[in-house]
Amino acid sequence: MKALRNYLNRIKPNFEPDGKLHAFRSVFDGFETFLYTPNTTSTSGVNVHDSLDSKRVMIIVVLALMPCLLFGMYNAGYQNWLAAGATEFPFWQLMAYGLLAVLPRIVVAYVVGLGIEFVVAQWRREEIQEGFLVTGILIPLICPIETPLWMLAVATAFSVIFVKEVFGGTGYNVFNVALVTRAVLFFGYPAQMSGDKVFVSTNSICGLGFDLPDGFSGATPLGQIASFTGGNLELLNLKGNPISTWDAFLGLIPGSFGETSTLAILIGAVLLLATGIASWRIMLSVIAGGLFMGWVANVFQTPTYPASFLDPFDQLLFGGFAFAAVFMATDPVTAARTNPGKYVYGFLVGVVAVLIRTYNNGYPEGAMLAVLLANALAPLIDYCVVQLNVSRRMRRQRRVAS
Repeated sequence: MKALRNYLNRIKPNFEPDGKLHAFRSVFDGFETFLYTPNTTSTSGVNVHDSLDSKRVMIIVVLALMPCLLFGMYNAGYQNWLAAGATEFPFWQLMAYGLLAVLPRIVVAYVVGLGIEFVVAQWRREEIQEGFLVTGILIPLICPIETPLWMLAVATAFSVIFVKEVFGGTGYNVFNVALVTRAVLFFGYPAQMSGDKVFVSTNSICGLGFDLPDGFSGATPLGQIASFTGGNLELLNLKGNPISTWDAFLGLIPGSFGETSTLAILIGAVLLLATGIASWRIMLSVIAGGLFMGWVANVFQTPTYPASFLDPFDQLLFGGFAFAAVFMATDPVTAARTNPGKYVYGFLVGVVAVLIRTYNNGYPEGAMLAVLLANALAPLIDYCVVQLNVSRRMRRQRRVAS
C-alpha cells in the first residue's frame, strides 16, 4: 500500500489545475479518496470532523449487501437446477453459475451510472460523488435475473440523469435512484419484468446450468398467491411442495436476485445497525407497519384477495419487503430525517407495501411503490414534525411569560 501511495503522490501533479491531465482531476480525486482518507484540512472556521466520511459509509453499506449478493448467486443456480428437475445441487457450480449470471448486470449498472457521474463531474468541475457506489450494486439485486442488459442500461441512465443529476447530484435526489430504475423497468417493460419466467435464469452459461423448456413456471410465491382461487393457501404448491415459511426465510424461492433471503438481509441489517449507518427507528416502524396491515388484511380475509390469507409474519418474508425495510427505506437522503418523522415514514412504508400486494392482484409486490411514495412524503412529514415542535415550544413560552 505504501508503494501505491507513493505512486499516486508522484502522478498527482499531472492532475492539478496546471497539469497536463488537469481535465481528469475529478476522476483522479475520486480514485484517490476511494482508497485513502483525504489529507486536506479546513483553513478557517471551527469544524467537527469524523473519520467515517461518506465514502466509508458507502463501503460499509456495500459490505452489508454482500450476504444478499452471495446468497443470490447460490439461489440463481439453485432455481435453475430445480426448474430443470435436478436432484443434486453442487454448491460451487451453483455459485459459479450465479456469478456468471449477475456479473454482466453489475458491470452494466456501474459502467452506465459511474460513466454518467464522471461526465457530469467533469462538466461541473466538481468532485465525483460516491453515491453510486451503493446504487450500482443495488440495481442488479432488486431486478429479476432475466432482465435484459440493454433495458438495465437504459433504465439506469434515465434514473441517474433525471432523478439524481438534474437535482444536483448525490444528496439532493428526492427519490431512491435504484428504486426508480426498477420502476422504469417495471412500467416501461412490464412483459420482461413480471410473470412466471423472469425470476429464474432459463439458459446454461459457459457450460454450467440447464436450458429450461418454454413451458416451465418460475413464479414467485406472491405471484402464485395473487393468482390463486382456492381460498385455502395450504392447497397452493410451490414446485410440488407447500410454500414453506422456512424456505422463504432462507431465500430458496424465486424472486429478484438479492431480495429472497431474509436471513442474508438480517445479517446486513446487523452490520448497518452496529455501525450506526442505518436508522433502527425506520427499520422497526416498517416492520410494525407491515405486521399491522398484514393483521388487518388477515382479519378481513376474503377469497377475492388471496394474499389476505397470508399470516402477517409471512408478509415480511415474501417479496422484497425485508430488503426494502433494511436497505431502501433507510436511505438517509430520501428518508425522513427527524426522529418522530422516521417512525411515521417507516410505518407508512410497511402499511402501503402490504396494502398494495394484498389488494392489487395484478401487482403482487408493493415494497417498491411504498418506498417511493414515502420518499415523496418524507419532506412533508419532517415539516409537520418541525412545525409541531415549534407550536409546542411557542405554547410553553407563552405559559412561562404569563
